[in-house]
Amino acid sequence: MNSPVRVSADDAGNIIGQSANPEWGYVRVVQEKVLIDDNGFLRKKEISALIQGSMEDLKGFNFKPGQEMPGKIIVLEATAPFNFRNPERDLKVAGATGIPCTIDGNPIYRKTRYTEASNAEDTLIRHDNVDELRSAYSTQEDTVASTEEDFNL
Repeated sequence: MNSPVRVSADDAGNIIGQSANPEWGYVRVVQEKVLIDDNGFLRKKEISALIQGSMEDLKGFNFKPGQEMPGKIIVLEATAPFNFRNPERDLKVAGATGIPCTIDGNPIYRKTRYTEASNAEDTLIRHDNVDELRSAYSTQEDTVASTEEDFNL
């Protein structure tokens, strides 16, 4: 049901991105996944991950835009940061609210990873700050409705 993993180019057509350290870089890969939520609602979503390595190694693989890769992209969620120097980087945030998803008051961190391991699975954590998020979404809907009324003079 999921599409193959494909190499993705940026808007300028570049395949390899350079990290802050010029010796290291990354290639972005994408995959369209079929997701079914807790209410049984099916939707497709494109997810992406970075394959990191030395610039020399990445160039040596001669990646091409649209190139299909073996494997899949998995989603990893945890209550411990993936990056302790910049933990906010991987916070799981609820849409446009900007509010971090939490479990028992602790933030949930989310990262995607490309893997060739056929038995690798998503590791997901269901957030429990539902009331806070519903309130935030309700406030957003009220603001949008109010703005729309202003333009319907």
